[in-house]
Amino acid sequence: MSIKPKLNLLDTTVAVISLVIGIGIFRTPALVAKETGSVELFFAAWIAGGVIALFGGLTFAELGSRKPFAGGFYKLASEAYHPAVAFMINFLGIVITSGATYAAVMLLGVEYLSGLIPIEGISSPAGLKITATIIVLIIFIINFLGIKTSATVLNIITISKIGVIVIFSAVAIFLSGSGDTSKPVEIVQNSSIFSAFTNGLISVFFSYGGYQLVMNLCADVIEPKRNLKRGIITGVLLTIGIYLLINYGYYKMLGFSGVAGSPLIAAEVAQLIFGSAGNKIISFIIFISAAGFVNVSMLHLPRIYHAMAEEKVVPKAFMKVNEKTQVQEFTLIFLTLVILFFIIMQGQFDKLINIIMFNDNLAIAVVASTIFVYRRRKEETASYDGFKVSPIIHFIYVLFLLIVAFKAFSQDYISGLISVSVLLLGLPIFYILKKYIK
Repeated sequence: MSIKPKLNLLDTTVAVISLVIGIGIFRTPALVAKETGSVELFFAAWIAGGVIALFGGLTFAELGSRKPFAGGFYKLASEAYHPAVAFMINFLGIVITSGATYAAVMLLGVEYLSGLIPIEGISSPAGLKITATIIVLIIFIINFLGIKTSATVLNIITISKIGVIVIFSAVAIFLSGSGDTSKPVEIVQNSSIFSAFTNGLISVFFSYGGYQLVMNLCADVIEPKRNLKRGIITGVLLTIGIYLLINYGYYKMLGFSGVAGSPLIAAEVAQLIFGSAGNKIISFIIFISAAGFVNVSMLHLPRIYHAMAEEKVVPKAFMKVNEKTQVQEFTLIFLTLVILFFIIMQGQFDKLINIIMFNDNLAIAVVASTIFVYRRRKEETASYDGFKVSPIIHFIYVLFLLIVAFKAFSQDYISGLISVSVLLLGLPIFYILKKYIK
């Protein structure tokens, strides 16, 4: 059954924002401040990360205009390079990155939610896992009802989240100087300014990542050549503005040492602004951010499986689409079970950042680099009259992705080598599946 477009410009823009604004901005500013070591480098890293994210948005906007594939994140690499390359990077993402990331985000979200629910034992490890499981199942039901239903719920969640974040940031700026800026902080001693800057970019990129995954919804977007580029660019620009606003609010409220010394920075700022009610307010923000991120993930990720099933590297069941709801029901059930498995097996959030950033940036760099392949194909270039940007923008974007991937690998060699092993394992698995799946 073919996929029929149901998502408009607003749905696409909100999907981009929700893919980016998960939980990173509530945790990573302290990590960025510790690595950069100065106010100037701290904000330079956030601005540079925003610029690179915009370059990425422009790159994927052009790719989406050229090739509005369902499951574009798989399909682009498959067509430009080889199905085996596409399978390997998506196999890495499915085995390590996706399930672990969604589970980590959901567990952190319910950790904050537990403070709002007066039930004994809910904040225990078992209670958090049970609560996370219930929330994931609710999100599963919403997505099972239909892609448009999921998008509508996502719009409500994301617009509410943006409103609360903007108000929260504006109040923090207005009440600047109320926090303790003298707390002792252990700043990371990097060998050079460049090293401090690039190390800070790892966490910045984690916070900005996700916009590229809207490529998986290309076939679901109404008039993708027009709405996809507008949705990506608008979503990225709004996210940059929100991130700079909230980081400036953190800084004005706590000072630089206060930012560097506050792992749960959003909660601390909320406590200073709103007193005893502060924790409840920020807990609500973080929970709806987590829920929105998992919801949009269930919205887009099944389309990757759809593209893989089209090329007969996973069973046909993953490609089946409900004509009325446009939901891949079998795939959605499978994905939900993967997330629930990782919720049970989950490790600590902070320890996941380096491995996630290595995997993600490597995969994104491969997919983004396909733009050079499509630009060099004369028959396609001659017939294409859509959205274009300078190839210099594409080059800078891919280069920065590789730099951050290398830095993440260098900070955790063991996790990096495990990721490379899983990546390489994908090659024989691809040919085995290709041989036996008809």
